[in-house]
Amino acid sequence: MRPASLFARGLGGLAALLLLTTIGCNTRDPESADLILHNARVYTLSWPDPDPDGAPHSRAPVRDGEWRHDATAVAIRGDRIMWVGREDGAMAWRGANTRVIDLEGATVIPGLHDSHGHVGELGAAINKVDLVGVRTAAEAIARVRRVADTAPAGTWILGQGWDDALFESRPPMAGALSRAFPEHLVYLRSLHGFGGWANDSVLARAGITDSTPSDSVQGIVRARGGRPTGIVKNRAVALLDAVVPPLTVDVAARNIRQALDSLARAGYTMVHDAGVDSLHLEAYLKLADDASLPIRVYAMLSARDVGLARWWTGSGPDTSTARRLTIRSVKAYYDGSLGVRGARLLADYADSAGYRGVSGDRYGFDTAIVSALMRAGFQASIHAIGDAGNRETLDFLERVMRVSSATRSLRHRVEHAQVLSAVDAQRFAALQITASMQPPHAVEDAPWAEERLGPTRVLGAYAWRTLRRAGATLAFGSDFPGSGISPWYGFYAAVTRRDTSETPGEPFVPGERLTVEETIRAYTSWAAWATFNERSGGVIVAGRWADLTVLDLDPFTTPPGRAWLAAGVRYTVVGGQIAHAAPAPTVSAR
Repeated sequence: MRPASLFARGLGGLAALLLLTTIGCNTRDPESADLILHNARVYTLSWPDPDPDGAPHSRAPVRDGEWRHDATAVAIRGDRIMWVGREDGAMAWRGANTRVIDLEGATVIPGLHDSHGHVGELGAAINKVDLVGVRTAAEAIARVRRVADTAPAGTWILGQGWDDALFESRPPMAGALSRAFPEHLVYLRSLHGFGGWANDSVLARAGITDSTPSDSVQGIVRARGGRPTGIVKNRAVALLDAVVPPLTVDVAARNIRQALDSLARAGYTMVHDAGVDSLHLEAYLKLADDASLPIRVYAMLSARDVGLARWWTGSGPDTSTARRLTIRSVKAYYDGSLGVRGARLLADYADSAGYRGVSGDRYGFDTAIVSALMRAGFQASIHAIGDAGNRETLDFLERVMRVSSATRSLRHRVEHAQVLSAVDAQRFAALQITASMQPPHAVEDAPWAEERLGPTRVLGAYAWRTLRRAGATLAFGSDFPGSGISPWYGFYAAVTRRDTSETPGEPFVPGERLTVEETIRAYTSWAAWATFNERSGGVIVAGRWADLTVLDLDPFTTPPGRAWLAAGVRYTVVGGQIAHAAPAPTVSAR
């Protein structure tokens, strides 16, 4: 830790607040804009929220069901918006050094947030074997083979992305990975990190052998006779993680920078990093010191890093945004995932009688650490999947808020909030808890979710509309690297409740779909509220951060379909600086 650097935040940006103007204002500062974006379809989101059923507010730019953008140009000086409105108003700010970009009809929305992702893992995954989409153990082995054939004996080979639920129903044969790669150290993490698959060399280093008592570590999957299959799940994953050679700060910083650059290309201006340990926080501070963060980062400290948690309990949160790094939240896990039956349920799993998952201290949730951080001023962001896991999480938050009234204003969050009883959905609004959810989870889990939950309980899963009607705030993300980072994928999943195959048939629990406006807000203005930045970002208004995402398709006027899934991002603007500009389309010679 470098305590002096944690709070050395400049006051840059406060002077920019003096630039406050409004659409149509007749007075202006004699200085010119640094950047003008024009000939655009700008949706400012500056009108009030839609109602709980998704009907737009009377002041929204929609008539008879047809949306129309409410501005065509944005002028920017420094890190702030100085004008938004019509072309002539923006061009009045043009000076000799102003950069002017003709967006040629592209769509501008407030800067997108990915409200739940794992930045370090995304960066590391760039250099790992990609196992996303594999259907069988043989396919996974074939992908690892491409790396192993050129890797010296004794080399670590890391991979990520196999589907927890798929391998749960069709586990690999014991020793399959060891037979395929006897000379390497192979460790493959699952799609969402709740499962691991390793060969015998890695298992031995982790202390997992035929003689390891079954009751000493929960989550070791064994074949008949007691031999470990190589698959572990839930808390046992940490045993394998612990034997992987540690990263250095420089490598972690490189991974983070690669990940943030990819998020900028995807259109995100801010990411909420869900679970930052000491090493990665030091890497973030290194990047912040060098002014090398391309987008804003809202860091959630990992409650599993006890030393880190205790240090910050004593220091209190860092709420500054001056260097694009804010540290005011703590991430903790309350239960496991639904795919590997780790989520804690109120009643038995529909496909596993007598079993209800794990939660609380049995899953490593440290009540004392999290409650102490809350009392120190940190927002709690707690992973909860099952209906019992969510209920117990809400109970915990309510107890702390009752004992320490100052914690009520910290906008606590439940990360995922996947399965909810009707009564607990209502509690989100009553306790002012944000439901931080990921639309891809619904469509990716749809093929097997009902098997786990049964036909009635599944109706309370991924319940976005139910939460909206209860008055809860939604913040959307992707949970990368488990799911793809394209916001268009998230938009599509939220609005259609279908996967990308567009297979004919009923959408997954269609009554929980959201409108386009609600979906965009969950990635922008509502996500900004969840990070205490609703007065700085979230909408396109003069005086706010110049954080903008420029889409090459208008989601308000283009029906969801293949066009959405093929769409991209033209520009990502963060604090008035262009963090991403898509290459100009190639024109073929005739």
